Amino acid sequence: MQLQETSGGSPATSPATATAASLPLALDSFVGRQQELSRLRALLRTSRLLTLTGAGGVGKTRLALEFARGLPHRSAAGRRPPRPRVDLVELDSLEDGTLLTQSVAAALGVGERTGRTGVDVLVRAIGDAPWLLILDNCEHLAEPCARLVAALLGGCPRLRVLATSREALRVPGETVFRVGELALPAADAGDDVPALLRADAVRLFVERASSRSPGFTLNRGNGGLVAEICRRLDGLTLAIELAARHVGTLALSDILAGLNDQISQLDVLTNGSRTGPRRHSGLAAAVDWSHRLLDPAEQAVFRRLAVLVGGFDVAAAQTVCVDGSIGPRQVFRILCALEAKSLIVRLPGDEGTARFRLLNTIRVYAVERLRASGELRPTLRRTVAWLTELAGQGHDEVFADQASSPLAAERDNLVSVLACATGHDDGAQARLTLELARVHYQQEQPSAARTVLTGLLRETRGRALGGEVLALAARVACQQADPEEALRLGDLAVDMERVGHHPAGLANALDARAAARLCRGEFSEAVADLRECLDVVASLGVPQDTAWCTHHLAWALLQAGEELEADELMARCLPVRRKHAPWPRTAAALHTAGAVRLALGRLHSAEALFAEVLRIAPGASFHSLYPVEGLALVAAEGGDMQRALRLCEASAQARRRLDTEPEAPWRHKMDQVAARARTRLPTAARAAAVAAARGLHGDRLIAYALRTRSGDHRTLPDSVQVDGGQYRLTAREFMVVDLVAQGLTNRQIADRLGLSVHTVATHLDKVRDKLGLRSRTQIALWVTARTEGGHATPR
Repeated sequence: MQLQETSGGSPATSPATATAASLPLALDSFVGRQQELSRLRALLRTSRLLTLTGAGGVGKTRLALEFARGLPHRSAAGRRPPRPRVDLVELDSLEDGTLLTQSVAAALGVGERTGRTGVDVLVRAIGDAPWLLILDNCEHLAEPCARLVAALLGGCPRLRVLATSREALRVPGETVFRVGELALPAADAGDDVPALLRADAVRLFVERASSRSPGFTLNRGNGGLVAEICRRLDGLTLAIELAARHVGTLALSDILAGLNDQISQLDVLTNGSRTGPRRHSGLAAAVDWSHRLLDPAEQAVFRRLAVLVGGFDVAAAQTVCVDGSIGPRQVFRILCALEAKSLIVRLPGDEGTARFRLLNTIRVYAVERLRASGELRPTLRRTVAWLTELAGQGHDEVFADQASSPLAAERDNLVSVLACATGHDDGAQARLTLELARVHYQQEQPSAARTVLTGLLRETRGRALGGEVLALAARVACQQADPEEALRLGDLAVDMERVGHHPAGLANALDARAAARLCRGEFSEAVADLRECLDVVASLGVPQDTAWCTHHLAWALLQAGEELEADELMARCLPVRRKHAPWPRTAAALHTAGAVRLALGRLHSAEALFAEVLRIAPGASFHSLYPVEGLALVAAEGGDMQRALRLCEASAQARRRLDTEPEAPWRHKMDQVAARARTRLPTAARAAAVAAARGLHGDRLIAYALRTRSGDHRTLPDSVQVDGGQYRLTAREFMVVDLVAQGLTNRQIADRLGLSVHTVATHLDKVRDKLGLRSRTQIALWVTARTEGGHATPR
C-alpha cells in the first residue's frame, strides 16, 4: 500500500510523534504541599504504582501534576538518570470502562498495529523506556484501571504509574498516598499574621484572593475571618479557591455568612461513605454557594455546559446554551464570568481558540442542577444539533474517511452524547455514530472503530447511510490486516452504491475496495477499481478529488509494474496536490512520485522528490521515515552502499522507537537493500556505517539524508544550550520560539514547520515552564536578547 495519508498531523493521527511530556500549563502558583512532594519523590523511587487518594476537591490532580513538572532533568555530567517521558490521561469524561485501553492509547498518541491490539499495543509502545503515566480520576473506573495498570507494569519494566482516585486501585505492589486537606491555622492563632501564614490553607486563600483583588493582604483586621473561612471549608483546596474568587466582590464577612447558609449538602458529591460526609460539607457548601451567587442567566449557562464532558470552545457553548432567554453575546460574557469564579477552567492550546471545561467535581453538581431544571433533554437536543452541524462541514468530501474529521477534537463529547441521547433523531444519531467510528479509524484505533461500525451495521438507521458504513468498515479491516473481510465489505459497499446511483458514494466505495485488493496483492483488480473510480470522480468536477484518485491509481499501477503510465499520472496530479492538499497528502503524493521515478531508474529526480517530502514532514514522525528510506534506495541504486546502509539502519532504529512498520512490499524492499549493502561492503566499512547510524536520529538524521550543512534549519542539534547551560531547549522548541519572535501565530508556526497547532502549543508550554516566561511578548524579547547577544549555543 502507499505511504499512509493521515489527515491532520495531530498527535492522535500520527502515533508517537510526541516524545516528551505534554502537561497542562500551570496558570497560577502552587502553594504549600512541600512535604507531600518530598514524600512522593521518595515513594515513587521505590514503588512503581503510587495512588493519590482523598476527597474530591482536595487537590490530588494538582499535586500529581506539580510532582511531574518537578522531575529532575539529566545533569550536565550525566549523574542523574534521564527524565522519563510524562503523559497525563484524564479519565473523568470516560464513562465506559471497555474503552479505557483505547482512550489511554489515543492520549499517548499510540495507534494499533497489525496483529496487536489493546494492551499489547501500549506495552509495545512503552517498552523499556523510562515513562511516567498519570491516570487522573480513576475512581469511577477503578476495576478496569486496576487491570490495565497491572498489565502495563508487568510488561514495561521502567514504567511508573501515578494515579489519582478517591479509592485505592488494589493492584499488587500499589502504594497508597492519602492527600489530606491543607493545613489549617492553630485554634489559638488569633489574628497573629505570621502564625496564620504558616498554614497552607490561609496562604492559598491569600494567594488566590490577591490575584482576584490586587492589593489584598492578610492583616490583623481580616486574619480571623480568613482563618474561619478556611476552617469552615475544611482546608479543601478547590473549596478555598472558589471562596477566594469572591474577594473584591464581597466582604469577607459576607463570604463566611454565605458558607454558613447551606441550602444543599450535595449528596451526589459525597459518593456514599467512601471519604466521609464531613469532608465534603465544605466543598458542597462552596460549590452550592458559588452557584447561588450567579444570576439566573449565568446559572442556566453553567448547568447546560455540563453535557460537554470533553470541553468546549465559545462557539460550542453558544450553540448548546442559547435559547429564547439567552443570546450568543450573553454566553461569551458569562463564560468570562464563570472562569473568573473558577467554575470553568481554560485548557492549554492555541491562543486563538480558547477552550474550556468544567472540573469533574463541579460538573457533577452542574449535571444535577440540569436534571432538576428539566432542561437535560432540550440541552442534549441542541448538543446533537451542534455536533451534527460540525459533521456536516465535511459532507462535500468524496473520501471523507481519509480526510480530517471535523469532529476529531470532540471525540469525548461524541461518546458522551451518543450514550445518553437515546430517543433523539435517529438519522442524526446514525450520522454521529459513523463520525465517531471515523475518528477512531483516523486515530488508528481500529478495534474501537470496528465495534462502533458492527453495531451500526446491525441497525436500520445504519443501513440508511448506504455504503458509507461498509466502505469505512472495509478500510478498518485493512487497518487490522484482515484483507478477506475487507474485500467482502468492499464488495457490499460497491453493490449498495451502484443501486443507489450516488456517484460520490460509488467512488468512495471503489476506493475502499481497491485498498482491500491492494492488501491482498490483487494489483490488476485494484487498478480496474481505481480506473472506474477516477472516471466517476472526474465527472464530479472537483480537481482535488480527481488528483486524489489519480494518485491512488498511479500507486496501484506501480505495484502492477506499469511505471510509465504511473509516471504520467503523477505528473498530472502532483501540481494540484502541491497547491491545494494538506501536507500529509502532499507528502504521500511526492513519495509515490519518487518511488515511480526510482523504478524508472531516474535517480536524481527520485532523490529530489524524496528530499521534498523531508522538507515538509515533521522530523519526529513516521512520515519522515519513508523518504529517508527512499533516499537509501536511491543511494543503493547509485552504488553508495555505505550511505544506503547508514540510512537503512538509522530508519530501522527510528521505526523501533516510534513502534511503526511500513507496508509489507516497502519493508521487503528495505530488507533487500540493507542485505545487499552488508554483503557488498567490507567488514570495516559495514561496521562504521552501522556505528554512524546510531548517532543519526531526529534532526541529525534529516540533515544527513538531505546532505545539508549548518545553514539549513534542519541541521539544528537535538538540544540548544542557552545562557551557559541554565536553560536547555530542544531544537524544535528553539525553532518555535524563534518564529514566535518573528511575530507568527501558532497556526502560522504550525504551517511553517509542518506541525499541528496542538503540538506547537505544547512546545510553547514546555518553553514557558523551562524559562519561567508567561507571554509571547516575553518569549520574543528573550529570544531577541539572546540571539543578538550570542547567548544561544548549539550543542
